[in-house]
Amino acid sequence: MLKVHLKFDLRRDVEADIRRKEAAGCRVKDDSGAVDILILNTERDGGILYSWKGSTGTTKVGKYDPSTKQNKLLYTFDKEVRVSSCSLNKEETLLAVSLAQNSHEAEHLKPMSDCLTLLMEIDPIHDTKVLKAVDCRVKVQFLHPQSERKSVSESHLLLLTEDGYADLYHVQLTRQEGHKVVLANPDRLSKTAERVVEDFCWVQWDVHTQRLYYLTRTGKFVLRCLQFYDNCNCEIMLELPLALPANSFNTVKLVNLGFDHHYVEEPERVKINVFTNRLGSMCVCYSLPAYDQPELVYSLVLVHKDCSKTFRVTLERPTRDGAQFHPFFIPLGYYVLVYLHGRFLHCINTRQQEMLCHSLFLSGDEAELGLPSNSARFSVLHAEAEASTAILDLDSGTIQGVQFSTRHLLQILRSELPDGRLKNASDAQRLAALHCLLLSSEKDPNVESEIIEWLCSYVNALESFDQMQEFILASLYKMSYQKSLSLDKLLPCSSVFDMKEVTACLADIPGVCCTTQWHTEYVFKGKARSPRGFWYELQWNAERAPYFDVDPDPRYKTSHVEAHRCKIMSATASGHVTHLLENAKKVLALVDTWHLDRKPVPLFQEEDHHQGLFIGLTVEKLREHLKLHLPRFKKIDSLVINYVAKQLELIRHMLESAWQKHKLGPQVLCLKQQAGPGEWAVLNFMLRILEATSGLCMPLPPGYGTLLTTMALRCLPRHTFLQYVDHGFLRLTETFVFRVMTELDNGAANEKLKFSVLKRLPEANISYRTWDHPVRCASIARDYVRNLMGRHGKNKALPFMGRDKAGFKGEFLPLTYLTKVLSNIDERAVNPFEEEQEKVDATFVEETALKQTLLLLGLEGEMKPPKGTK
Repeated sequence: MLKVHLKFDLRRDVEADIRRKEAAGCRVKDDSGAVDILILNTERDGGILYSWKGSTGTTKVGKYDPSTKQNKLLYTFDKEVRVSSCSLNKEETLLAVSLAQNSHEAEHLKPMSDCLTLLMEIDPIHDTKVLKAVDCRVKVQFLHPQSERKSVSESHLLLLTEDGYADLYHVQLTRQEGHKVVLANPDRLSKTAERVVEDFCWVQWDVHTQRLYYLTRTGKFVLRCLQFYDNCNCEIMLELPLALPANSFNTVKLVNLGFDHHYVEEPERVKINVFTNRLGSMCVCYSLPAYDQPELVYSLVLVHKDCSKTFRVTLERPTRDGAQFHPFFIPLGYYVLVYLHGRFLHCINTRQQEMLCHSLFLSGDEAELGLPSNSARFSVLHAEAEASTAILDLDSGTIQGVQFSTRHLLQILRSELPDGRLKNASDAQRLAALHCLLLSSEKDPNVESEIIEWLCSYVNALESFDQMQEFILASLYKMSYQKSLSLDKLLPCSSVFDMKEVTACLADIPGVCCTTQWHTEYVFKGKARSPRGFWYELQWNAERAPYFDVDPDPRYKTSHVEAHRCKIMSATASGHVTHLLENAKKVLALVDTWHLDRKPVPLFQEEDHHQGLFIGLTVEKLREHLKLHLPRFKKIDSLVINYVAKQLELIRHMLESAWQKHKLGPQVLCLKQQAGPGEWAVLNFMLRILEATSGLCMPLPPGYGTLLTTMALRCLPRHTFLQYVDHGFLRLTETFVFRVMTELDNGAANEKLKFSVLKRLPEANISYRTWDHPVRCASIARDYVRNLMGRHGKNKALPFMGRDKAGFKGEFLPLTYLTKVLSNIDERAVNPFEEEQEKVDATFVEETALKQTLLLLGLEGEMKPPKGTK
């Protein structure tokens, strides 16, 4: 399920280097002696602090720099000591360590205490000061502000104790001899300390964001967040009550603050982790242990969605011998993975949390991640600005980067086992795998191609959802979900939300029970200092969540366009129509039109007034919706234009994939040839795209209608083709009609088809002018005579000049009346034959009449055709 890559290996990256250096210094073999290496801490810059017992009987502390892959010796003790916690300041001039002493040792460090906390200068080694000597564990952590300071005047050290309090030391520094940094006033260190937390029973430090999460109990458990700023001031930003059992913590729990192999913790009654994302999401995950019970209970408090969800998962094999265990929480993007070794894996979608079908649940062998069973020895090293996560395994001394496995998710989508055999994957698993694939593989351009290949191959529609619509909506959502969490409720991301009744296979997951509690009792205490910072975004998202819950229809629906579509399509030229066409031009300007003549599918190569209006209308309605619900978002215009352009590009990508799969060439556009199996498959695929986009009321790329109608004419029987036209599945575009009139000969079958096509064209359409047929010539001749006589009858200067001449016959009143009627019609309507009036003369009319007479008498083969016809 996860793709794991090794980022750091204590044996490979540190131990080999230590053995080589100590062998060179002691002149012994490289593999002599045992090197007992322990990982102590990871700092904000990614540096890894560790200690080891050297060959000379001393304990040393070093740092591994992942950017340079170099090891640096920081400090050497004069004897063997047990370092339980360690931290290095940003300038690498001070080292803080916490030493744990064993009671059975013959000699103790003075004073006689179980834990001794020291602050030492590194270079030069000038002084060592005792900060604390207590009988409980102490965790040390330097603050690492992001600001670049040219002068080093002070460092700030955080001390957390198992007695349940936290102190912050402000260490003043000074320079000696121009470059040496030393303690300015070492005797006054204790007086610089301030108590920042008075009483806690659980604490977690986030080194990347410089936040301290801790639980305190005042009648009930309250989670608080203490934010440290670049000036090293701090304030409580959030308070969140948690419904935890009264006996949840017998001792203080320190999370992600140090890694002591020698310390054996008692089993946890409650496991808690807090994960955040830079867009302003916060997930508080906690689990209750299972004691010989058939189910495991864990909860996620989604502060950014103002709700909490509690899951109860039925275990196939309950625990035995009173053993208790907890799942391992892993953040990946905006998913949180809940993993219990050998039991289940639950990938919870923390942004589309309304329905379980958008979260992936696996059990048994499918849920295996390849991680050891002892999750208590794991630590998550997660930076909220990154989509991937690193996991520290203390037993093996490794740090592994983990991310979703594209191959495994594709196997779920295709219902395949690793050996290629088919399996019965549920529709809910396929739906969740599809969304997870697209959202977790943002930088992999091949994922969309792999999914499109599955769509081309999997011709059977799923019963519970339309996989084509899901792919289109999830792909469009993928390009915008990293801009704002509010877009989760405003943009369509799944067709399931619009279903009148969700099928049972999507509504429930077997073995999983979920209860949702809306409106958590969080309180924001501090004020966000940056309008683009995490706390500002989190507070905005949390406050907007109730607004979206009250709004009956916050999500953009395609019906917003459908209600105006027919009205716009029938509108004549106006300012609104011009505005819509301008929107369409902006969209099409972003579409990749580079080397259109070399692209396999002929899209975006013709003017399509119908689709142009549709594209412009989609842009207009989507923009109006976002501006109504998201007024503070300043890049709505750019977002909407890119959104619609991406949808058109996506349709072309799908068609090109189908085109290349069936190896179609330009010959498939020739109307004179019969269609093969490849054309049939592509036609079926295009009809599925048409059905999906019609259901979503989405526009199609210009040229799609012409291409679809051309493929349908090649593949379908003529009467079936005409029925598709009559029912609106196919649209007769001007380009298509032109090709029918020019490419097909005038045989009996083709002549019948052309008449059928012309019959279905609107009266304003003049495409039949391109048809080389006697009927067309007769039409032009009759129209010429009608207009000529009409103009003659209206000419008052010469009204029937031959009336008084000899041989002139009197007016034939019916013909005169007919001429006047036709002339009046011509005055009110635009003459569609104006371009050809200059080419029509009396000879042409005479020859056309003669040709029609020969056809009626059956003598067309005895005379040559008139000069005006081909």
